[in-house]
Parts: sequence; structure tokens; C-alpha cells
Amino acid sequence: MQEDFHYYATYCAAYLAGYSHEESMEICYSAQFVDLCSRTLLSKLGGPKAAATTQLQLELMDARTDLTGLQDITRIWSSFHFLPRDLHAEVKGLKRYRDKYRLICGPNGDLVRDTVELAKGKSLQAAGVAMHVLADTWAHQHFAGTPSLVINNTNYHFFEILETEEGLKDRRVLFRHSASAPDDPEAGLYTNSVYQSSEKNIMNLGHGRAGHLPDYSFIRYRYMPAWGKYREIIKNNPEDYLHAFTQMIYALRYLRGDNPSFETDTYDVAAVSPYAKEIWAILRRRQLDASADWKAFGEKLSGRTIGDFDIGAYQKEYVDAEKGSKGNTFLGKFFLAALTQKSMVTNRIHSSGNSLAGISIDFNEKGFGGMADFASILEARADSAVEEITDGLLDQRSAEEFDSGGLKAEEFDSGEGAAAEEQGGEDA
Repeated sequence: MQEDFHYYATYCAAYLAGYSHEESMEICYSAQFVDLCSRTLLSKLGGPKAAATTQLQLELMDARTDLTGLQDITRIWSSFHFLPRDLHAEVKGLKRYRDKYRLICGPNGDLVRDTVELAKGKSLQAAGVAMHVLADTWAHQHFAGTPSLVINNTNYHFFEILETEEGLKDRRVLFRHSASAPDDPEAGLYTNSVYQSSEKNIMNLGHGRAGHLPDYSFIRYRYMPAWGKYREIIKNNPEDYLHAFTQMIYALRYLRGDNPSFETDTYDVAAVSPYAKEIWAILRRRQLDASADWKAFGEKLSGRTIGDFDIGAYQKEYVDAEKGSKGNTFLGKFFLAALTQKSMVTNRIHSSGNSLAGISIDFNEKGFGGMADFASILEARADSAVEEITDGLLDQRSAEEFDSGGLKAEEFDSGEGAAAEEQGGEDA
């Protein structure tokens, strides 16, 4: 997903969940900041480098692909952008890549519940981090947050499903390798990463081999993922993004205390029923960036102006803060939420018997309250020769079905059911 959903749509979800305009702005800012908090930025700010939630292209190009380097990559991308759905998934015919297979992203897994529950009772920044992670499980399903040709590769069998006057029609997606050229949905032309035959090459990370195509809410497509022995999968982004939006509202109501618990496969349909046609139109409109539409919708909901995202908005506050009070700044709270999320996911992966993300100090269990505590942790770890928050090799999974949760457009349009609980679904 992109800024249109992580920032503007998340604002709308937070406001519909009952947060104030100011609270919704902090949540959506934090959700979008996950895509920007790199080690390069953290070095500039003097922040903890272990709090990185993404990697710049230049950082990835320089990244090592030995065990330690791969663990570092996997910790970041699996924790924040490709949350694994089933860490104990059975593998048929791909045992050599079992651990990588078990890192494949998908919605409504145990780690989604763990992510939302981890943010309960914590900062608005933690809520924003959790919403980013939750939303990406819908957009990024079927890909893994670790470099793997066997898991993440796609081939020429990649078709967009178009609606025409004569009905549904397939059009082959044409991929190119020009990073400066914008995607052209009308021509069916998209940019993806260059094919590399090496299993661990960084070009084989996440959905790079499918380009930004999974990040567009309007698109429906069918393709043959490498991990599924090239058996076809149909991906319906408008319905999946609808799931993500209504699940975010439900999750945020839990974080506010309105819902007693967070259950997977549960969606707050009633909250969006009055706006069903407008939201569905935004999701289906063929455009690379839906920011203007979501911004207009959010401003209509709250009657307030949603300012453009500004990456520098809170940097001075953090830099100028005294050493002992940096943890109380906006970015300090974000960094702590990021560290907590990363350590939780890393340890869940490790405890499942999978070494690809390494092992981490458990920030949540230890109850560390701020950046000063984190500095002492780093010293202790250096003394014991333990690396930052280790990462690991990768193993993959085969083609079993991933149910996407079954909330259908017809039910959404009719507005039936509050926090409707659905199970099943097609391929996802």
C-alpha cells in the first residue's frame, strides 16, 4: 500500500472508529511514517538504528546477503510490511524452503492479532504502526518479506482482469525495468524488479517482481506465484482493500476500548454503511494515487483540514529534546512502538523454530519505557556480542489455500451487519 491508504484512508478509519481529528492525524502520520523510517533517517536524527521500519533502495543495494544481513532484512520487512500469516504452515514438496514458505504474508493470522493486541494501552504512534502492518497483510499477501526467488518470483503468466461492456476480460500485464517511468494502467504497463537467478538476491524481496501493482486498490489480477508451483491465484484488490479498511476500524475501536477483544476475520461494516458507495468508488477508480479522493472523504467526515504528510514535522522536537526526554517526543514514542513490534515478530518467528529473522530482546515483556533504556540495552548487547536484532535465512512454503476472509462487495454495499464476521473467501 501507499500514502493514499496508509495516511489518508487510515485517517478516515481512525475518525470513523471514534478518535478525534487530532488523534486521527497522529495515528495516520505514524502509519505512513513506517514507510519512511530508514536507518539513513535515524542516523540523521541520532535515533536508535534498530528502530528502522524500512530500507531505502540504496540501503538495500548495499545490504549484505550473508546470514546476518539476510536476518536484518527479514526482521524489518516481515515485521512491518509482510507479516507472516502462518508460522507453522505445512509444506508439500518444498521442505528445503519450508522456513521461507512460512514467512509468506497474509491477513487474519495469529500475528495480526498479536500486533493489534501489542498496541493496546500504548501510544497513538503504536496504533498507527499496527494499522500499517494490518493493512499491508491484505495488499501484500502471497509474498514474503525476505529475499527469495523461490517464494517471490512471478513469470509471464500475469493478467489483469478488466471489466468491459462484454463482461470480464483478461489483459496480459507487461513488466519493464525502468524505475523512472511511471506505471501506465491504461496500457497495462508496470515497472518491476529485474529478474535475478540467485535465490537470495535483493531483487527477489517482497513483491518487487510484481512491481507496485499489488499496491493499487483498483486492480484485479491473476498470476502464478513461484511458491505455489506456478498454480494460478486470483487477487481482487478492491475487495481486499475493503477488508483492510473495515478491519482497521474494528481494530481501532478495540484499541480505544469500545470493543472488549480483537478477533480476526471481523470487520466493522456498519461504520461505513452510510458511505458505502463513495468508498467503493474510491477503491475501484483506476488511478495510481487515490490520495485526493481519500483526503476529500476524510475532510467531509470530520469537517477539518487534513494536512499533507510532512516527513520533517516532528524531527526538530526529537533532535532538540534532552537525552532523558527523547522517549516522550512524538518520534520517540514511534521508535519505541517500532522496536516493540519488531522484537515481538522476531521472537514469534524464532520461537516457531525458524531462524530467518534471528532473535531479539523482548521489549514488551521487559517493559522498557524509553530511549534511555534502549541505550543501556545496546550496551548490554554489545558486551555479550549479540547483534542488533538478528535476522535470518529464509525458507518458503508451498501452495495451500490462503482464505482472505470473505467480506463481499455485495454485503458492503447493502451495509448489513455490524462488525460482521466472515470466514472463507476465494484464493487469498
